[in-house]
Amino acid sequence: MRSSPAPHPCANCAFFDSSVWQPVAGSNVSTLVSGFSRRDIDSGQALFHQGDDNQGIFCVSRGLIALRSYQEDGSSILLKLAYPGDLVGFRSFLADEPHRTEARAVLPSRICTVAHRAAGDVVRGDPAVLTRVAGRCVGEINNSRDRIVATATGDNKDRLIEILVKLMRTYGRQEGENLQMRLPLSRTDLADLLGITPETVSRVLKRLKDEGVIRVSGRDIRIPVAKVG
Repeated sequence: MRSSPAPHPCANCAFFDSSVWQPVAGSNVSTLVSGFSRRDIDSGQALFHQGDDNQGIFCVSRGLIALRSYQEDGSSILLKLAYPGDLVGFRSFLADEPHRTEARAVLPSRICTVAHRAAGDVVRGDPAVLTRVAGRCVGEINNSRDRIVATATGDNKDRLIEILVKLMRTYGRQEGENLQMRLPLSRTDLADLLGITPETVSRVLKRLKDEGVIRVSGRDIRIPVAKVG
């Protein structure tokens, strides 16, 4: 009696249509299943450290992951945030080299992992998957370019609002006519993302508060729903 084919492990995911693993079919599904795992990690827990060997490709199912680069003196720079649906660790996977950044949960997170060997077998067996992974790389390159241009030419207020609104849309809770959340990032983190100083972040936050765009009390932030859109 022929056994039923293994179900796709990502089929019920909210991000399935855009997943790099969506094209996987046939016998490759069994390979994908063999290397697939899902786990929850607490806020502050590392997914991997800078310098660790690559263990696979990670997808953020929920939560928020911070990618940081550490310097020899122990200081660090927040390079980017990985939101639900984002991939982590794929550049290290493609380059077959240790991670150049640390990935650590900023909020309690759920991570789906395809182990290194299984991911390699699937990518080699399905060009459509490789195309999607490569597309994520190109997307990161484009985002880095846009960030450099925005740092040089953009308005700090608009760029900070963009980050806050994205966080609010993803993690904020509605209370009356406002969305509110406890900001999971320090002002130094925000400064790293914007390429400005923490002092400038504080000035811009005060300006937004004075203009009535946001309400700030420590890390507690409120933004009118109408302004989030």
